[in-house]
Amino acid sequence: MSEQDPWTGEMKHTVPQQETASKVDKTGAPEQWMQAWAKEVLLEQRRARRGRLIGGTLRIGMTLLILLLVFGSGKELLSPSEDSAAGTAHLAVVDIRGTIESEGRASAERVLQGARRAFNAPNVEAVVLRINSPGGSPVQAGQIHDGILALRKQHPQLPVYAVIEDLGASGGYYIAVAADTILADRASLVGSIGVVSGGFGFKEAINRLGIERRVFTSGNNKAFLDPFSDMNAEQREFWQEVLDSTHQQFIRVVKEGRGERLADNPEIFSGLVWNGELALEQGLIDELGSMFTLQSRLGVERSINYTPEPSPWERLERRLGTAIKTALVELAAPGF
Repeated sequence: MSEQDPWTGEMKHTVPQQETASKVDKTGAPEQWMQAWAKEVLLEQRRARRGRLIGGTLRIGMTLLILLLVFGSGKELLSPSEDSAAGTAHLAVVDIRGTIESEGRASAERVLQGARRAFNAPNVEAVVLRINSPGGSPVQAGQIHDGILALRKQHPQLPVYAVIEDLGASGGYYIAVAADTILADRASLVGSIGVVSGGFGFKEAINRLGIERRVFTSGNNKAFLDPFSDMNAEQREFWQEVLDSTHQQFIRVVKEGRGERLADNPEIFSGLVWNGELALEQGLIDELGSMFTLQSRLGVERSINYTPEPSPWERLERRLGTAIKTALVELAAPGF
C-alpha cells in the first residue's frame, strides 16, 4: 500500500499492522531477549558477589592465621608443650627481655609468674634468668629481685644462674645479682649501676613565642618538675637527694648480692658500663659463658622457657602503642 508524502511529493510505502507484527514475531520479541539478557546479568553479578565473599573470607582467614603465627599463639601450636618436655631433667629458663616496666613483657608480674612456675616445676636441675635488658623501672626491677630471693629461700636445693646476653645493665643487672652465679659473653655490656632522671626546660622558648603558662597547684613544690617553670636551688637539691637515695639502694643490693667478689673500685658504682671481660675483672660477673656453655658444664641438654608469653593481641597492641607511649612518658621520672 502506497501514499504520497504531502511535504515531499514522494510515494511512501506503508506496511499493514498485522504484517509488521508477524515480522517481529518471526525475529523474536525484543521484550524476551531483553529479559533474558537482564537475567544473565543478574546471575553474573550474583556469581561475582559470591566469589568476592569467598575470596574475602579466605583472605581474612589467612590474615588471622598469619597474625597468630607472628604474634605468638601459633608458637604454642607448632611447639611441644611444657608438660611433654618436663618429664626429663632440664634447665628452667625465665626471660627478662627489653625495658623493665609494668606494662611490658619484662614486668614484675610476668617475670615472677614465670619464676614461680620454674621453681615449682618437676625435674628442674637449675633455674636460669636469661637477661637482655637495658633496665627501666626501679620499682619493677626491685620487685623481681626480691621475688627471686624469696623463691630461692623456698627452694634452697635449686641453684640460680643469671645469663646476660647482649645487655645486662642498670635494672637488668639489679635483677642479675639475685642469682647465685652470673655469666656473660665477653662482649656483653654489664653494669651501669646508677640512677638517671632527664628532662628539658622550655620557659625561655614559650616566652619568645608569647605563650603564657598557667599552672595551678595546692603545694609550693607540686610542679617543680614542670618543664615550663623554673626550678630553684632548694628543689634541685631535693631532687638530687631523691636520686642519691635510690642510687644507694642499688649499691646496697649489688653489695649484698656479690659480696666479696666485687673489686675494691668505687668506679663500679659510678654508672659506667663494662664489657664481659672487664666485668669479670671487677667481680660483676663470675664467668664468661652463655646458655650453651652452661648446659654443657651442667650436663643438661634440655631447657624449658617458663616465661608466660603475651597474647597475640597484647603484642599487637603494644607494638602499635609504642610510639604514643614513648611520647607520653615523663622524662623526669627516675630510672635505673
